[in-house]
Amino acid sequence: MRHNKKFNHLGRTASHRHAMLANMAISLIMHKRITTTLAKAKALKKYVEPLITRCKEDTTNSRRVVFSYLQDKHALKELFSTVAEKVGDRPGGYTRVIKLGTRQGDAAEMAFIELVDFDENMAKTKTAAKKTRRSRRSNSKAAAETPATEAPVAEETKAEEAKAE
Repeated sequence: MRHNKKFNHLGRTASHRHAMLANMAISLIMHKRITTTLAKAKALKKYVEPLITRCKEDTTNSRRVVFSYLQDKHALKELFSTVAEKVGDRPGGYTRVIKLGTRQGDAAEMAFIELVDFDENMAKTKTAAKKTRRSRRSNSKAAAETPATEAPVAEETKAEEAKAE
């Protein structure tokens, strides 16, 4: 029976898989976004999210637990300082997997995985989309009001110019 055999083995031995996921987690923490296959991205998401949850509480024990997974003190420092600040109030869902299509050579499904709070482009597009939508309404109102408000001003200036001449 397949009890408790839920995770993807990724076609590797256990030691190779643990080493690969640790290296990918370090790269994700240091670079905030990495491109990989969809299966590896999904496996990495399950690997790194508990570590990010653990980094919210900066204690000696949590540092030791995370270090046992990552084995990189630079990534540990980055995780507990920069990443912990950004995700402090987030209840979960620290990573985002976005599909990119298939790879040319072997048609593997590609994706990039990124830390949600570190993507400036998505934050800009969300705020820009909200502003754009609102600005259309306000621009249409402003466009409707602008000729009416500017027209008398233009006529008054023309009248003043005519008197001056």
